[in-house]
Amino acid sequence: MTRLSELTTLRVGGPVREMIEPRGERDLIDAVRDADDREVPLLVLGGGSNVLASDAPFDGVVVRDARRSVAVQDDGACGGVSVTVAAGTPWDHVVARAVDEGWIGIEALSGIPGSTGATPVQNVGAYGAEISDVVALVRVWDRLESRVRSLPWAQCGFAYRDSLLKRSMRGEAPDGGRWHPSPRYVVLDVTLQMKQGTLSAPVRYAQLAAALDVEEGERAPLVDVRAAVLEVRARKGMVLEAGDHDTWSAGSFFTNPILGADAAAGLPEDAPRFAAGDGRVKTSAAWLIEHAGFARGHAAAADARATLSTKHTLAITNRGEAAAADLVALAREVRDGVRARFGVELVPEPVLLGVEL
Repeated sequence: MTRLSELTTLRVGGPVREMIEPRGERDLIDAVRDADDREVPLLVLGGGSNVLASDAPFDGVVVRDARRSVAVQDDGACGGVSVTVAAGTPWDHVVARAVDEGWIGIEALSGIPGSTGATPVQNVGAYGAEISDVVALVRVWDRLESRVRSLPWAQCGFAYRDSLLKRSMRGEAPDGGRWHPSPRYVVLDVTLQMKQGTLSAPVRYAQLAAALDVEEGERAPLVDVRAAVLEVRARKGMVLEAGDHDTWSAGSFFTNPILGADAAAGLPEDAPRFAAGDGRVKTSAAWLIEHAGFARGHAAAADARATLSTKHTLAITNRGEAAAADLVALAREVRDGVRARFGVELVPEPVLLGVEL
């Protein structure tokens, strides 16, 4: 019997009652619709890089999208190119091809694990870039209306690590329903609109600019940006490697808090601050964690099976034999410590399946 621990990058999770790997769009839709008709829990899974699952059995259906395709439509407008990617396609394969083909805009998103279909759900971003910078259209199966829909960029409701799709899992979509652990809108494919050339989009992240030896706002060769991002991510344990337990994680476990002006005013003077619109301020979750007393490699005990990464405090890692409860306990300790020290509530980024913080 398949276990979710075999399908997730955190390598925890219990046995699955039923698993389906559709290789065509109709098969995918039929699997989702059948689970909904039977009213059983549904987990649509790509690379499993953003899920923390309980070790208890999952009494539902896991639909693992096995479709792989990249269709190019060169529209010739202003040197641009439209690319439609099947949701199951590994995201970094898309980035690698973009760099090879001279498609500009996603090079800073190199090395992010998981599937393409997951990227618009949480508006994946890194090093100053977000997938919403290049998304033109997300085609989905709407589980409520039981039909295929095309959501243009303006309807996706993108925000920092958020979207209409993700909000439907929290009961914050317009219909008010709560769809969990998979959104109301199951991604079928994503159309990206990118410019063509050999130089990257403007580099908007200080650490990446330093690695490339350019000023922020300048451009660099696409191949150099991808190489630099992969190197920086590897130093942080954010590139999957089977033998490195620092990569047995879900990436950044907490999102960077976005605070109102009053809450931001209560932060220490040296806390990072970035304008987030509407008078709000974004600060660094990693900074808060470290200054609340949690260093790299922090563990509850010397023999703990879950620790913070030894390379980056934002990653909670499985040291080889961790149970979901070990990871949850560590996440709670960090969250509660930051709340007690700074009065800021850290929000987990992964989907929590059968567990609560």
